[in-house]
Amino acid sequence: MLKTEFQTTPFGDQKPGTSGLRKPTKHFFQPNYIQNFVQAIFNSEGSATSGSTIVLGGDGRYGTIPAVETIIQIAAANGVGRLLVGQNGILSTPAVSCLIRKHDALGGILLTASHNPGGPDGDFGIKYNGKNGGPAPDKSTDKIYEISKTITSYSAVSQISVNVNETGVHKFQVDGHEFVVEVIDSVSDYLELMKEIFDFGAIRNFLQNFPILINCMNGVTGPYATRIFIDELCCPIDSVINNTPLPDFGGIHPDPNLTYAADMLGLMRNDPKIGFGVAYDGDGDRNMILGNLGFFVNPSDSLAVLFASLKDVKWFKNINGVARSMPTSMAVDRVASALGFKCYEVPTGWKYFGNLMDANKISLCGEESFGTGSTHIREKDGIWTSLLWLSLLASTGADVETTLRIHWTKFGRNYYGRHDYEGVDTEQANEVMRVIEEQLQDKTRLQEICGKPVAITDNFSYKDPVDGSETTKQGLRIIFEDGSRMVWRLSGTGSQGATVRLYLESYSKDDITLDTNEALKPIHAIALKMSNIHAILGVKGPTVVT
Repeated sequence: MLKTEFQTTPFGDQKPGTSGLRKPTKHFFQPNYIQNFVQAIFNSEGSATSGSTIVLGGDGRYGTIPAVETIIQIAAANGVGRLLVGQNGILSTPAVSCLIRKHDALGGILLTASHNPGGPDGDFGIKYNGKNGGPAPDKSTDKIYEISKTITSYSAVSQISVNVNETGVHKFQVDGHEFVVEVIDSVSDYLELMKEIFDFGAIRNFLQNFPILINCMNGVTGPYATRIFIDELCCPIDSVINNTPLPDFGGIHPDPNLTYAADMLGLMRNDPKIGFGVAYDGDGDRNMILGNLGFFVNPSDSLAVLFASLKDVKWFKNINGVARSMPTSMAVDRVASALGFKCYEVPTGWKYFGNLMDANKISLCGEESFGTGSTHIREKDGIWTSLLWLSLLASTGADVETTLRIHWTKFGRNYYGRHDYEGVDTEQANEVMRVIEEQLQDKTRLQEICGKPVAITDNFSYKDPVDGSETTKQGLRIIFEDGSRMVWRLSGTGSQGATVRLYLESYSKDDITLDTNEALKPIHAIALKMSNIHAILGVKGPTVVT
């Protein structure tokens, strides 16, 4: 078989965000749009592509199979030696990271828009992960973008056709080199890793008398949750719901929060026997933890609780430290300080944790947007997080709410909330940020507006302690002397318009029983007053509150 060079013209909008390139599905499936971006990925790797192993799979959303078929043909023409493809095009984001590391792959191409809606009228996405299994760093995505702006051709072997619905090995001769497509079971390698980390026997025994509810939200985790929780841990079959990956997620918005997983919350509130619940997002890297009667575990608290108990997981022979994204609450900072570990504060985006892990500076990391992960891979991992929670509950015998209250009694409580203003006009979103930044410049006026001592105001920047790279303008912050904070950011994970996120935090050492909204009301009032956000955006309130 011979490769063919096809002429194309560049698109000007293929700049990856914090988690790859995401656009409306119809935009993605314009002629040559996928071809251009994938060719730019291979061009960015240059000679390293020759004979390499690449992992390919996605969350099963609309367009996955035709995109897989296209990428197979382009990979063949670009000298890839071996392509590992998930059966039915299915691979969770954590599983891709696992496979890259296990098979010493050059990288992985993930077909996902994560927690964004799917279907013909939803979103599609492509993300490239590097050799360490984590999202490609800024220098790599910047290079891909620069190539995409001037690309004039792509190469493909259009004769190649592979049935990705059946596992098997397919070998082709392309321009004198062997090209192998191996369609693999999507779950097996990931399941093997989970068994190395956790005591499945102990969890299985615990779950015999502890009903749980696993919500896959019709995303990629369905086959993983079925194999792990039903087949391996022997939970009743109705313990796992929405476990068939669907092209449009069955109309579900696959974002695991109290708004979009309201059906699960209702089930748990109506069934007091269910002691633990978790919802995963479209590609399986995010998680929302619930306790009895739907008791909500804030992701920031989840990170802090898990770091406090990490020493009890035998797989972690040495604990090196912890990291959180800047908007994530400072709850884990208090745990790290008490236990004598370094806590790193990084920009939003999982790629920033990778260097710290590779340099053995951290063992655990997390972000407020329902993501937690460790050095077992280089991505956040929803199923891993829920297994870690179940290991903790099995070892202590305490339920979820009791676990949190014991933690707060020891470390104090960081009341925390995030207000998302989704899909707003980009110019208006930028105006909100401009107004806030202007307020930060006048410290005297700011002090008058806030009515309490201000310790720090800035636009967060980060210098990587491993490679010295610098990242700037990551979010506007006001940190008060009493430990409370407010942060504003523009999100980079949407496909249309803009999303403004407001993060609120207030700390109490002793008063740990307040309602979160009541505890945050004073600082929330300050944030609304100084930003004028509702008037500028023309809204009455946020789209989602978590």
